Amino acid sequence: MSDIGEFIRDHALDAMRIAGKKVGAGRDGARAIEVFNPYTSGRIGTVPKATLEEVRQAFDAAHAFQPKLTRYERAAILNKAAAIVRERLDEVAQLITAESGLCLKDAVYEAGRVSDVLLFGANEVLKDDGQIFSCDLTPHGRKRRVYTQRSPLLGVITAITPFNHPMNQVAHKVVPSIATNNRMVLKPSEKVPFSAVLFADILYQAGLPPEMLSVVTGDPLEIADELITNARVDLVTFTGGVAIGKYIAGKAGYRRVVLELGGNDPIIVMEDADIDEASTLAVQGSYKNSGQRCTAVKRMLVHDSVAARFTEQVVQKTHAWKHGDPRDPGNDMGTVIDEAAARLFESRVNEAVAQGARLLVGNQRQGALYSPTVVDGVRPDMTLVREETFGPVSPIIRFKSIEEAIAISNGTAYGLSSSVCTNRLDYITRFVNELQVGSVNVREVPGYRLELTPFGGIKDSGLGYKEGVQEAMKSFTNLKTYSLPWA
Repeated sequence: MSDIGEFIRDHALDAMRIAGKKVGAGRDGARAIEVFNPYTSGRIGTVPKATLEEVRQAFDAAHAFQPKLTRYERAAILNKAAAIVRERLDEVAQLITAESGLCLKDAVYEAGRVSDVLLFGANEVLKDDGQIFSCDLTPHGRKRRVYTQRSPLLGVITAITPFNHPMNQVAHKVVPSIATNNRMVLKPSEKVPFSAVLFADILYQAGLPPEMLSVVTGDPLEIADELITNARVDLVTFTGGVAIGKYIAGKAGYRRVVLELGGNDPIIVMEDADIDEASTLAVQGSYKNSGQRCTAVKRMLVHDSVAARFTEQVVQKTHAWKHGDPRDPGNDMGTVIDEAAARLFESRVNEAVAQGARLLVGNQRQGALYSPTVVDGVRPDMTLVREETFGPVSPIIRFKSIEEAIAISNGTAYGLSSSVCTNRLDYITRFVNELQVGSVNVREVPGYRLELTPFGGIKDSGLGYKEGVQEAMKSFTNLKTYSLPWA
């Protein structure tokens, strides 16, 4: 595929989708958003900059439609969409690479994950979501039974997604909405809008009633408040930064809010760890997806007794991590999302070095291309690790005891996920019980999960609500109980 701009034009990905209809195609430049390839800096296309009136139209169209799809019909749509994604895997991957700068390896993997989300959604639809409670369980009981069932929300769901994982983040919002017969208005990141529009088109092709999903593209400064406060909205689901998440929570009022925010995830390497395994996990966890994952390894906490060996292996494996043109299938890493992000990582590393840390490899920047970077002798109070550094940086922090490791891990505002490398059950038990995070992965990267399993964090990483197909379906429904006489 030599001209991604031609690809986008050929597939008519130049307009919003309001109830499935193209809106804003051919709009003048004043009301358009340009989208650039992070590696080449070339313009790959434009999307409309939605007006407030267009956003309101999207909510009105969604609210006016009452989905009546059976479980079988919903499952069939999701299964067909999964098959289409698999058939067009290379096409999807190349689009993700073009607008996000992710290397093809990561983009192909993401496209496969999108198919998984659709398949899990299709399977969950076919499960009965009710419970039965017998009422004659106490002396005060009666001969009755209480039943539960889940129903779609009365209003519309607003979904707002970030630039990383341009299609999979979208799938994790849209699929549970379809599976529960809801209606959704989606605003993808203005940096990577085409993947979201293509995903919507695939769902329409698979038979989704267009009124169940609208995609609006626009400037958050203009339309964000309407997305949050529109009278048609029952729930806002957001993945992105902490400051914006807290703004949404304050603005949403009497609405449900599901927030998946940042992470500052550690890999904790104990003295009994397999160092080859631990260093491999550390490097993969730091550099996959260009380090742009809320669950990426952001801090490497290593026991003093094994720190030298661990650091040596991390440096060796970092040197072997190929980075460059994201279109090259041989590269392990492409760019970060834009030059501004790369400059931020560079400045934080430079600040840490000025404060006494040691740069061992990397910290080279060319536009949005930022090399995998290892920094040793990092202290927990340095900005590099106190804040979420959302890129391919491996900061190494040393500790002397499990108590110190737990204290360092818990010493940031975030609480999303973690990785622990040890074979000792007493250590594992303490980490599971004492780390202030949403998940603990033993001898695996912090980001490990199935698309089905519960996922989410606490503290500044989220309000404790979980995502993942199964949990999101619960969040997107109202639980109703009813009772009947029962002899």
